[in-house]
Parts: sequence; C-alpha cells; structure tokens
Amino acid sequence: MIEARYYEILPEGQLICRLCPQQCRIAPEKSGFCRVRSHREGRLTAENFGRIASIALDPIEKKPLYHYYPCHSILSVGTIGCNLACRFCQNWQISREKAPTQSLDPAQLAGLAVRASREHGSIGLAYTYSEPGVWFEFLMATMPLLRERGLKNVLVTNGFLQPEPWADLLEWTDAANIDLKGFDAGYYRRLCSGSLEPVLANIRAAAGRIHLELTTLIIPGENDRPEEIRALAQWIADLDPEIPLHLSRYFPNYQLTAPPTPLETMEEAHRIAREYLRFVYLGNTGGGNDTRCPECGAVWVERNGYRTKLLSGADCPGCGRKVSLVLEDEEGGG
Repeated sequence: MIEARYYEILPEGQLICRLCPQQCRIAPEKSGFCRVRSHREGRLTAENFGRIASIALDPIEKKPLYHYYPCHSILSVGTIGCNLACRFCQNWQISREKAPTQSLDPAQLAGLAVRASREHGSIGLAYTYSEPGVWFEFLMATMPLLRERGLKNVLVTNGFLQPEPWADLLEWTDAANIDLKGFDAGYYRRLCSGSLEPVLANIRAAAGRIHLELTTLIIPGENDRPEEIRALAQWIADLDPEIPLHLSRYFPNYQLTAPPTPLETMEEAHRIAREYLRFVYLGNTGGGNDTRCPECGAVWVERNGYRTKLLSGADCPGCGRKVSLVLEDEEGGG
C-alpha cells in the first residue's frame, strides 16, 4: 500500500483527505469521492498508484494543445478515478466505474516514454483520459524522472485541487490543458458535483508559469448563454489574451442525453470569445482549426483533423510578429 499525501487523522477515527476541494471524510475501509483514495489500517492510501487504465501514442493536438510542439506526438497515459462526477463525461468507464488496469512503476513508465521518444519522436508523457490530479502520488514519483531524461510532462486536468498539491504538480509540469467546464458556480455544482472557484484559482496560478491552454465543452441549455461565454472570455483575457481557448461541441454521453450542440451555437460562442482572445478554436465540429496570426491573418499551423503542418518559424511570415507557439527548438513551457 502506498500512503497518500495531504490528509489528516480525525479524533473519531475517520480521515479527511486534503488533496482536493471535496475534502472527503473517509471511514475505515471506505474510499473518497474519487474512489481511489482509501482508508486502510489508519492510513490514507493511493489505491491507483501505478495502475494504468489506458496508454497510447497520441498527436499533441488531441490533448488538445495547439500551441505546444505542434506536429509532434506524445505518449499518453491515464489511470482510474476522478474527483468530479460530470454527467457528460466522455471517459466515464475509467473515471467513475471499475475498469481493468495494468501495473507499471514510475521507472518502467519513464522507460516507455524514452522509447517512444527515440522511436516515434514523442516529446514526453501526457497524464490524461481520467483525472491526473487523483493520481497525485504516482505523478510526483514519475514526473521528475521525465524531467531528468529531458522529456516533457503534460497535464490534461480539471484543475480541481487544493492550492498546495497543485503547486507541487506545477513544479514538474511543462504544459497543461485545463478543462474550464463553465463560468457559473451553479453549473459546476449541478452537472459536475464540484465548484468553480478552486479551478479559477489554479488557472491563475498556472498562467505565466507553464504553457497553458483551456477547454470548455459547450452544452445547449446549460453553459451556452452568450453572457456566460462573454464573461468566461473576458476573465481569460484579463489573465492573458494569448491563452488558447478550445470550445468543444457536446454530444450525448454518460448521463446526459440532451441533443448535440447546434453548430450555430458553436459559431456564436467562437465569435464572442474572439472579441477578447486572440486564439479560439472549435472542437468536434468537423471544421478546420488553423492557427493564424491575430495581426495579419497569415497561417502559422495548418490543420486538417489531427493532421498538421507547421508553416512558420519563430516569426510570422506576414508581419514579423512573434509566433505564439512553443516550437521544437525552444525550451520548456511558459
């Protein structure tokens, strides 16, 4: 059993987990909301340490990261469990249900990442598919090994952690896509069993420190109001208008059966967000998502699905503006 970090022992014999804002009180032989942090023999244990539910070599654009090493691949790995319960979850089979896993220790996974780098040009490891935040102890053992080997650590996360463990992860993170699910506290409570403010605080902490992109799934009748899209885009722009925002089209999944988001709604959300942000992309719409210079419109990266072509170096070929991309010859995120 691997002892978890960030918990307290309560006088009545329960434990309280301090990893995320759920702050679960866990009785003996029970697990927290995430289903992977458990009370065993008076200790909080990380039941998913080294448990791999999914592993694949993906295009970096699939995370989605459009401005970080475009045209590269990354070895992507996920565990079981999640500290939110989104009714529209696309990976609910591993995040909220029991799923088969294989076991790898941190050194073995780092070795696979090195092999993927040599054989396929992978830039490192992306911790994704389910929520990497609840894989905290395994990440803290694995991420330094990637850094030692000159490879990148990428988080694809809901950002729903307490400030101290979030700061621990940021120390070893090069890039992240954070899922900002909406811009309304009631939406987070109703559809995700979570809260908005901790996510906003963690986005603030990450902005300017690592390479950061954000994703929002647009669900009709839930978070698609123009005023909410406008408030979300304005908030991001106040941090940095260069942060890429991915607006993804919803399709029915898990417990949510509403019809898919109309394309007209996606286009309107894109138009509103573009009033404040320089890079806004549409996901799950079937359209192209080229990266263009916000000054002159020259194409920097041409995309057709996950097939990408880099057309520019460090400077825009049209106007000379610095290209807002982390490229192969640059170091780290940020």
